[in-house]
Amino acid sequence: MKPTIALFLVLPVALLFANAPAHASSKTDNRIEDSAKKSYVFQTYLKGDDIKIQSKDGVVTLTGSVLEESHKSLAQETVAELPGVKKVDNQLKMKGDSPAVNSDIWLGTKVKTTLLFHRNVNAIKTEVSVKDAIVTLRGAADSEAQKELTTEYAKDVTGVKDVKNEMTVSAAPIKKQETVGEKVDDASITALVKITLLSHRSTSAVSTKVKTKNGVVTVSGKARNAAEKDLVTKLASDVNGVKNVTNRMTVTKSK
Repeated sequence: MKPTIALFLVLPVALLFANAPAHASSKTDNRIEDSAKKSYVFQTYLKGDDIKIQSKDGVVTLTGSVLEESHKSLAQETVAELPGVKKVDNQLKMKGDSPAVNSDIWLGTKVKTTLLFHRNVNAIKTEVSVKDAIVTLRGAADSEAQKELTTEYAKDVTGVKDVKNEMTVSAAPIKKQETVGEKVDDASITALVKITLLSHRSTSAVSTKVKTKNGVVTVSGKARNAAEKDLVTKLASDVNGVKNVTNRMTVTKSK
């Protein structure tokens, strides 16, 4: 075979292999962007925000604005859990002025967000007002147990001094926001569990790692005592979309 002919035969093959990695990377980036937009968190909790997602070689940049400060972390945690993501550059900004940390407005938003992530309370039917760090809850609960759980969750939000629950127990059961078997993607579940544990003062300092596969959450890390470990399981189990929780945390003995 003449050298010139051989060169023409080899060159297209070489170019094909040279372009293959770039094509694969572009395909992964497109999948990451699409998965983020279609995730439960973005479709449910961040749908009112103006978030732009751009992935390049697995490095995702988030730009735009959000209505609440907590949405920045929620968006970042969700995207970080998507397959193929190597890093997240979070450039999201608050739309309007951000309320001062631990102010009444800030605490009210934090309590509402915390309740929204839990399926065994009805955040939609719960009105939250805050004055001097004391939270007042009004609205309707479908049982006394749900009313008590709403108080418990609100009281455990970092910064809250006390909770007054003036909710009424409805005679007719209120339809829950979500059933246990409803489909929520794993990245969203992991993000929601992480943010939930950080929101509650009883678990905010707990060192945990969270992984989710097919709705089953596995938490690992260290707890200061058995009660703290049990609380992590309880809070994680009540997050929207969680089917089951495997708690592999170890209890560290105090010296």
